[in-house]
Amino acid sequence: MEKSKTISAVFFLFFVQTGFGQTELKQLYGKVVVNSKPIEGVNITNTNSQITVVSDVEGSFSIQVKESEILVFSAVNLNPVKKRITKDHLTSEELLLIEMTIKELELKEVIINENANITAENLGIIPRGQKKYTQAERQLATAGDFKPIMLLGLLGGSMQLDPLINKINGRTKQLKANVEIEKKEKNLLKLGYLFDDVYFVQKLQIREENVNEFKLFVIENAEFCNVLNSKNKTSAEFLLGELAAKYKEIISSENK
Repeated sequence: MEKSKTISAVFFLFFVQTGFGQTELKQLYGKVVVNSKPIEGVNITNTNSQITVVSDVEGSFSIQVKESEILVFSAVNLNPVKKRITKDHLTSEELLLIEMTIKELELKEVIINENANITAENLGIIPRGQKKYTQAERQLATAGDFKPIMLLGLLGGSMQLDPLINKINGRTKQLKANVEIEKKEKNLLKLGYLFDDVYFVQKLQIREENVNEFKLFVIENAEFCNVLNSKNKTSAEFLLGELAAKYKEIISSENK
């Protein structure tokens, strides 16, 4: 009888110690990363004890936790992560690695102002269909473009001298050049918007170091610029193929 009591007491102590060991708080060490890069400022909360710590500049953290408890990892710009802690986590010599992902921000619906149709044309301030000038074109229009027929104005005493003076000193020629440069810059932007550099390299087989030179070659072609401004991408692709073949022929002949 005494022997049975002794054995029962031993088993009781064993289970008490085992149970106590399983519920004992342990220090858990880990690291938080996003795309393999350490993340600072992530809150790590033990949902049972409400203990909260924050990851440091290297993404590292340490927190007291028991087996089966849940840790919640959260940050303003990251999707939250829940992790149930197992015995392996507590006994492992390796850091607990937590992979987090960046939240995808959804843009709210944009309501267009119902008065957005109010324009200078609709209000009758300027005539409909009037040409809208760029800065370079306005400067040229202000300077005046001299034509020989203007000399007839001398007979009536109404000839404007500014166009003649600007013609003589070369200012009109420079302003015309500025207008052309402005047009080419706009066409380059349109070309870059429709086709990225990958298209030129992979589709047209233009060498990467020659892409910018090829773009300049393309916008010198009046037919292509007309198609580009018509926003017809299919026709633009067709012409680009032809121009790419011509360009490569020129490059090939120069390298001989």
